[in-house]
Amino acid sequence: MPWKLRKYTDRLIIHCAATPPSMDIGVKTINRWHKQRGWKGVGYHKILRRNGEIENGRPLDVYGAHARRYNGRSIGICLIGGVQEGDHKKTEANYTSTQWQSLERLIRNLMDRFPGVKVIGHKEVSQTACPCFDVTSWASTLQAS
Repeated sequence: MPWKLRKYTDRLIIHCAATPPSMDIGVKTINRWHKQRGWKGVGYHKILRRNGEIENGRPLDVYGAHARRYNGRSIGICLIGGVQEGDHKKTEANYTSTQWQSLERLIRNLMDRFPGVKVIGHKEVSQTACPCFDVTSWASTLQAS
C-alpha cells in the first residue's frame, strides 16, 4: 500500500525516543519498534542520534505516525534520549550539545521550507512528557534570530 501524501504542513512536532543516554539507537531500531506495533514502519520523519547525526525516517511529504490527529499535517522529529539512566520512568532533556545544534539547524531549514510552520513538543498535543523540555520557549529563540 502506498504512503499517503500530506497536503500541507503546519506543525513540526518534536519527540524523544524515551531512551537513556547510554542507548544510541537510530532509524533502524525505531523502524523495527514501530513495525512491531503494526505500523508501516518508522513513524518519524527525522531522527537525531546522540552524535548529532540526522537520519531520515519517512519521506517529508507523507503522513507520519507520531502524533494522533496531527499526522496528516505535521513533520515528526525524534531526539534519541529523554529518560534518566537507570530509571526509564524519570524524564530528562539529556540531549547532547551536538543534538541541540543539529536540531536547531534542522528546524531552521524546515521553517524556511514551510513558512509559518509552528514548532511544538509532542506533549502539547498528547498526554506525555515527551520531549522533556519546553519546545515553544526553545523555538521562540529561533524565530527571534
